Amino acid sequence: MKGASTVEKPPGGGASGEVSPRTVPSSEKVTAKRLSHRLLIDKIVRRLVTVGGIAIIFSILAIFFVIILEVVPLFLPPSITQLKTLVPKTAALPFAGGVDRYQRVAFSLTQSGQIRFTSLISGAQLESVKLNPNQPIQVTAVTSAGKNRYAAGTSIGQVIPFQIQYPVEYVDDERIISAKAIIDEPIHFDRTQNQPVRDLAYSISDTGPVWVALMESGALNLFAEEESESLLGPSESVEIRSILPSGTTEKITAMAIDGVEQDLYVGTSDGQIIRYDISDRSDPKLGGAVYTTENSKTGITTLGFLLGDQTLVVGDERGRVSTWHVVTEPGTTDRRLVKVYDYFPHQGPVTLLQKALRNKGFMTADSSGRIQIHYGTSGKTSLTFQSDATPLQTMALAPKGNGLLTLNDQGALTHYEVDNPHPEISLDVLFGKVWYEGYPQPEYVWQSTGGTDEFESKFSLTPLVFGTLKGTFYAMLFAIPLALLSALYTSQFMHRDLRGKIKPTIEFMAALPSVVLGFIAGLWLAPILEGILPGILLLPIVLSVLILVFMSLLRQLPERFKMFVKPGFEILILVPVVLLGTWLSIRLGYALEEFLLAEDYRIWIRKALGLTFDQRNSIVVGIAMGFAVIPIIYTIAEDSLSSVPPHLSAGSMALGASPWQTAIRVVLPTASPGIFSAVMIGFGRAVGETMIVLMATGNTPIMDFSPFNGLRALSANIAVELPEAPVDGTLFRILFLAALMLFVMTFVVNTIAEVVRLRLRKKYRSI
Repeated sequence: MKGASTVEKPPGGGASGEVSPRTVPSSEKVTAKRLSHRLLIDKIVRRLVTVGGIAIIFSILAIFFVIILEVVPLFLPPSITQLKTLVPKTAALPFAGGVDRYQRVAFSLTQSGQIRFTSLISGAQLESVKLNPNQPIQVTAVTSAGKNRYAAGTSIGQVIPFQIQYPVEYVDDERIISAKAIIDEPIHFDRTQNQPVRDLAYSISDTGPVWVALMESGALNLFAEEESESLLGPSESVEIRSILPSGTTEKITAMAIDGVEQDLYVGTSDGQIIRYDISDRSDPKLGGAVYTTENSKTGITTLGFLLGDQTLVVGDERGRVSTWHVVTEPGTTDRRLVKVYDYFPHQGPVTLLQKALRNKGFMTADSSGRIQIHYGTSGKTSLTFQSDATPLQTMALAPKGNGLLTLNDQGALTHYEVDNPHPEISLDVLFGKVWYEGYPQPEYVWQSTGGTDEFESKFSLTPLVFGTLKGTFYAMLFAIPLALLSALYTSQFMHRDLRGKIKPTIEFMAALPSVVLGFIAGLWLAPILEGILPGILLLPIVLSVLILVFMSLLRQLPERFKMFVKPGFEILILVPVVLLGTWLSIRLGYALEEFLLAEDYRIWIRKALGLTFDQRNSIVVGIAMGFAVIPIIYTIAEDSLSSVPPHLSAGSMALGASPWQTAIRVVLPTASPGIFSAVMIGFGRAVGETMIVLMATGNTPIMDFSPFNGLRALSANIAVELPEAPVDGTLFRILFLAALMLFVMTFVVNTIAEVVRLRLRKKYRSI
């Protein structure tokens, strides 16, 4: 019918306006399920990566704080704690004192010649012994030869040697310490007039004991006992007496004999130190003299040698304390004194000097009871404190250096605990030049251990830092040009098929253990390199010239010959050229050594340049460590160069630039952030390398930039010395300090690399 409209029903037969439910295909259900599964996996992995990253950060921080905790005690100041004061029942003027190594029993020698023993645990007075029980004596001077050996001068011209021993017994696992005195026969220095002994010097060496007594008249009398060897019977003791020549008209105020009994040093009231040569006991000779101060004549009050008998400590009446080294003149046997350090002065005359028995430390004191702790190597005064023993009469340092006894004029004994575990350490010792015993001038030296306790530890880290940077420099000098130029050629010029084989091969080099590289470098490369070094040094020049000549000739060939070399495979035809150039360089090196270098380049280097040649030197380290660093630098740099967008290269060449110009002026600047990161990561790898440096060098901690000498790096030094370092000892903590320095150096290098990388990336982002 006209005007009627037809309404079509929706598909499916439903009523008008109703939508039938859509049936979801099974493929869409599977896709949604996979998507949710992937999202769940991504979420789990994201959480795991986050937790792993946080764990790594906390692990690094934990390592950092462990290292810090081991290093901090090196720089803590010493401290002294008063433990107890013991007052004797009978007051007496003490002349000397001492204590056993466990600080259980102390002794004191009084003016009346009585040796008193006191328990430091209970405070009880133990037995007492007289030096001369047959007659009353007055002690006028006391000196020590170390190892609990003493000598007392008396008012009747006698010298009585005695030794204090501390026997140790164990009863029911308990340590019991007793004390006893072994008194030798008196030595009569003046049999006629019985002059008092005013001062005394005493020393014991392998040749026998020597005593020098200053009599009241001012005469210096020497008495020595020497063992005379006999071929027919036992050796006999021979007594030698002599009188030293007068060396001054001034009053003698102090004396000291060195441990080898070669020299006697005498201090005077006008500030002179006079040396006597007593190596010939029967004929002592007067040596040279030196004034301790140039502008004022200040009397010397104390003289004494530190452990090892090469450093003389001088104290004067103005409270000044200084150390002097005994130096032998080059080419002669003459010895002289050279001033090394001045220490923090006392407020009054220096009256007492006590040396440590295990290191180069010592203590000085004045009559007011002010005591100072010094160290001979560093030249530092680490602590000054006021003792309760006033007026202070004598003091004694415990054998381990962890305790101190002071006695006043009434014999009251005060016991102190000394906490000074690392007295030899200061920033100047670790990083500055130090004037060590036996050296003509201050130097940087690392020599941590010696054969005896008398050895002066040398803990300068500067040679180790220098060796680390030196080895890194030569490694980077070898690795950077090869790695970067290889990466540039591989990414921009090499054929894709060849690149797919070369790159994995170079990356595989990173899997070689460094210990294997060090072993090969030390035992195989070093001897070979020593024989062909002139040729190796000529190799870059010869190869460059030979390759340029060969490629120039290659370009002159007709086109029909060039078609045999596919683009990107040119490197293959250069392999024979490189081998030929290497052989030619070695032959030229032999010729150069024969005709120009006196047939042996090592002799020529020593004569012409003043340099020594070590077989395991920095060149060997540079090649071996550079071989280990090349894969890291190459891989990162090649990835950065290959990641440069292709349209940049295409646009450059479309504008007429050659492939080489495009690579240098477009690709290289764009990839510079990654290249810089590659170099910095390689630098960090070289800084922390241990085994190659350890095995390929002589591990000599010297400050010499010569490539012909070895080195010692921080990492190699840790590996060498940590297994034998006493736990919590000074060397142990210094090695942790070296590890901290490596940690900081790596952190600083990585931080600088990241900052520069971000700036370069921002700069070239707009290209």
